[in-house]
Amino acid sequence: MPRLEKSIEIDASLQKVYEILNDYLSLPVWNIVVTECEQIEPHKYFLKTNVGDVINTEIENIPEKKMTSTQEGSPMQKIGYIFSSKGDSVIVTLWTEFELEDQRFVLDMAGDLFLKSLKVYIDFLSSGGNPKDYKKSFSKIKKA
Repeated sequence: MPRLEKSIEIDASLQKVYEILNDYLSLPVWNIVVTECEQIEPHKYFLKTNVGDVINTEIENIPEKKMTSTQEGSPMQKIGYIFSSKGDSVIVTLWTEFELEDQRFVLDMAGDLFLKSLKVYIDFLSSGGNPKDYKKSFSKIKKA
């Protein structure tokens, strides 16, 4: 099964980055692709995205170390995050396993947008922004 990894450095504490990624219900606030999120049962979420509906089931969560989920309705069969501290910042590595090699280019772009969405949101919060005032912006994310 093909695998893709992408990383980004975020100027925030490991605790803060993990807290945001572990709060699935906040995905529609900052994730450029997710428009709605509903918890179906513990560790299982329905995500309405601008590319289709996805069921995300968390199968591993080691706080501030790594997280892994399976996805139904997505070309990404598994998705995960690995966290590592780097001084006052965090390196977040997003990885995914997918079925078809010809999906790599699109999933690489999607991973890039996801990580940049996360970075822009955390930068907003770090500068004193209120989550209720955050507005997703493709142009800001593209520049990150």
